[in-house]
Amino acid sequence: MSEERVFRKQKKIALVAHDNKKPELLDWVRVHRDELAGHTLYGTGTTGKMVAEKTGLPVSALLSGPLGGDQQIGAKIAEGDIDMLIFFWDPFEPMPHDPDVKALLRLTAVWNVPVACNRSTADFILSSPLMAEDYHVDLPDFNTYKNRPIVV
Repeated sequence: MSEERVFRKQKKIALVAHDNKKPELLDWVRVHRDELAGHTLYGTGTTGKMVAEKTGLPVSALLSGPLGGDQQIGAKIAEGDIDMLIFFWDPFEPMPHDPDVKALLRLTAVWNVPVACNRSTADFILSSPLMAEDYHVDLPDFNTYKNRPIVV
């Protein structure tokens, strides 16, 4: 039996950007400010504060990504407190917290959470008619994994 989650009409959106991508994310948020205003926004420390200060949108800022913010976003995804991730990451810049980024992206796959890693995908997600309604998310059947025998 599969589990189900519901992404309500008012989505919970996480905003994350690597340093070289912060200006691009900020520009994207400004372009879509009115649409984003109807949703609950979270962000890693610097990104969340920047978006709130520059746009006036309320953003719950967590820790900076390298200090654990990526992991906080991941925990919120696993707990059902984030419905989508907009993460403008820099594919050309190695990051000291790359394992955290990989773990965050892995959790979006595990929990069937939409993720945009660039502006085009973010535009497509935000313009989807599904943004304006409750969306029922089918989750994989985790019971087999949870009930597997543990060999010590």
